Amino acid sequence: MDLLFNALITLLVVIDPIGVAAAYGTLTARDSPKERRRIARNGVAIAAVILYFFALTGKPFLQALGISIAAFRIAGGMLLFLLAVEMILVRPSGIRATTATEQEELERRKGIAVFPLAIPLIAGPGAITSVVLLMGGAWERPWVAAGLLVVIALALAATFATLRLADRVMRLLGVTGTNVVGRVLGILLTALAVQFVLDGIRGAGLLHP
Repeated sequence: MDLLFNALITLLVVIDPIGVAAAYGTLTARDSPKERRRIARNGVAIAAVILYFFALTGKPFLQALGISIAAFRIAGGMLLFLLAVEMILVRPSGIRATTATEQEELERRKGIAVFPLAIPLIAGPGAITSVVLLMGGAWERPWVAAGLLVVIALALAATFATLRLADRVMRLLGVTGTNVVGRVLGILLTALAVQFVLDGIRGAGLLHP
């Protein structure tokens, strides 16, 4: 249960539903309530397909490439560390934010449920990496693997609920409150990222418990 709880916290921190809701509120400000519901529903559904795909195929895919889980833990921990720094400094690094070219493409079309809501805001590199790492060592215990699949669903459900309440959340927190929450979550993600790196080093036999 501790493992599943930690996994849920990790996914919630990485996805950052409040930050996603803030971006979603800005992107859909001119849309009708019905259209906003459709965008939120489709965005979360697409993100779910992506995350479950990597949850179920991530480890075999890495093995096919000759990449060990330990190596992926170290690389993933570094990636999550960069994301944490972005959250703490409130400065986009390109990991989850859109580039200038992507933003221009966004302004020319309305498919924001796919981009940037599903990718990279919800199912971004950080979330995909976390899912692969969490599922990597769980297949030896079927109940743990099943529990992690449920945890992914809970994290996505929380994200969807936050999107539906985006207006209320933004009015309650404001820009400053949203940044404060993001910074606090960023500090927590920093510790999780370091833990992933340590686990990877330990798994490679370079660090003894």
